[in-house]
Amino acid sequence: MEDILEMITRAVMKELENLPPSDAAQVSASPAKGPSQAAPPAQEALRDLSGGALVDLTSDAMVDLTSAAMVDLTSAAHKAVPTLQNPQNPEALAGMKRRTPARIGVGKAGPRLRTDTMLTLRADHAVARDAVFRDVDPALLGELGLFSVQTLCQDRNEHLTRPDLGRRFSPETTNELKAKCRQAPQVQIYLSDGLSSQAVDANARDILPSLLDALRDYGITAGTPFFVRFGRVPAMDAVSEALGAEVTCVLIGERPGLATADSMSAYIAYKATVGMPEARRTVVSNIHKGGIPAVEAGAHIAGLIKTMLERKKSGVELQL
Repeated sequence: MEDILEMITRAVMKELENLPPSDAAQVSASPAKGPSQAAPPAQEALRDLSGGALVDLTSDAMVDLTSAAMVDLTSAAHKAVPTLQNPQNPEALAGMKRRTPARIGVGKAGPRLRTDTMLTLRADHAVARDAVFRDVDPALLGELGLFSVQTLCQDRNEHLTRPDLGRRFSPETTNELKAKCRQAPQVQIYLSDGLSSQAVDANARDILPSLLDALRDYGITAGTPFFVRFGRVPAMDAVSEALGAEVTCVLIGERPGLATADSMSAYIAYKATVGMPEARRTVVSNIHKGGIPAVEAGAHIAGLIKTMLERKKSGVELQL
């Protein structure tokens, strides 16, 4: 914040230097303007710093200032900069900051967090909320050729407060799946928003083609992929029963945290059934740009599916 204030001061002083002496004197000496004589909004501001003179906020100096001050507080580059004052080993601290999104080396102002740390925390919280409440981009689903179905949840609020409804489909939706999807495939793959639509937007373009290509190379037949809105993980059990898949795999957005909001997980099960124990699921988590790359995850998941088909097991029963 101190740097930004210094930049503002320099920009104001630079603007004042461009004023002719007569104009500067006139501005300083002129009486306050009435409502009919008010200066345009773009020329009002920073009177305290400028000694009462008007500053043109549309000037090149102020435009440069605005561009420099607009920092993405959620970017990895911004978070990698230590804000701890006078660390004993600055190089070691900088190295640790580059290797983890954890909030280390942030310092404090008295008993409180520093302003930059608090602003970054609030920005990350806003990103996490957006990931939960926004919808997956319809253009992405069209690009991937995915049709959409919805669980029994009617809206986002119900999706968050009634997870039981996010595990089930209406009879009409079940019939739609049976009509549009291949029956009894070796593996059924589908995507779901879960608790992070942003995870689908960020990873689907890479992980779905990678996974399908790898399955094809293994000679494994995949069913018709689709997208489930307002879905929870156990919805895969209903999908498995409806389509008769040997292995079912859902690529779903995970609950966002303050370190990442675009993390996806793959939940995979052999002959999943409604009401089965959670221990029968195999999970590949942390699929995002700061974790397992989506393309790499797709190839890894295909290998797991191949093993499940060979051993006819999944979850804790599958010893890898």
